[in-house]
Amino acid sequence: MFLDEIIRRSLEEDLGSGDITTKYLDLEPTIATAFMIAKAEGVIAGAEIAKMVFKTVDPDLKITLYRKDGDSVVKGDEIMRIEGKPSSILQGERTALNFLQRLSGIATKTNRMVKLIEGTKTKLLDTRKTTPLLRSLEKHAVRIGGGFNHRAGLFDMILIKENHIRAAGGITSAINRVKQHNTTYRVEVEVTNAEEVKEAFTVGVDRIMLDNMSLKEIRAAVKAYGKKVEFEVSGGITEDNILAYARTGVDFISSGALTHSYQSLDISLLFKE
Repeated sequence: MFLDEIIRRSLEEDLGSGDITTKYLDLEPTIATAFMIAKAEGVIAGAEIAKMVFKTVDPDLKITLYRKDGDSVVKGDEIMRIEGKPSSILQGERTALNFLQRLSGIATKTNRMVKLIEGTKTKLLDTRKTTPLLRSLEKHAVRIGGGFNHRAGLFDMILIKENHIRAAGGITSAINRVKQHNTTYRVEVEVTNAEEVKEAFTVGVDRIMLDNMSLKEIRAAVKAYGKKVEFEVSGGITEDNILAYARTGVDFISSGALTHSYQSLDISLLFKE
């Protein structure tokens, strides 16, 4: 139901009171054929969503998927075939492409970064740095690319970050305040230096997030406590440095760039002449 509503509202945003360009072309109600074609190499995500867009515009459209989520494509590969009234195809074109290009872009970027750390124990995580109301779709694209989801939101894991620590009067105070509730939620705390690592470990948490710490500091933390607590690295992770961070032995690397700094996969819709 949520996805149906997102698609409906997305189409309303684009169509408004109607597609006046298509309307005034007076197109014949014949059957046309169009194809979605990859113009770059990447990983597909959002194919079923794009199909749903077209079906929402016109249930009589016939959609054939040549590629499903998780499939790799290269330039020239056909992803989808759409048959039906040309006016219906044109009305759904941009919204369908917007979903497919963006989600495929996320999956493609995630997949590149996952491949860079193959052979290490480290898992790549996303963050909450997502497009409002599209988080579930974007996190789906991360999974399609081979990554893992961190938190779905503020409700499924306790993550004590810098501002929580300041508001609570310190790391120890913050963790102890949480523990007083005897919660069964997993607890993670963000730290920025070796002293804070020791403090967080001493008080006791499930995972320690090493935020913007040097490789030397990270290696030292993992060596000292890595067999007794999980470690996650965040801050400034790029395709150029992710392998170096993974080789420190951390359990997780989280990257907001997966969902806020990706490049949409280049995909076109073309009518068959």
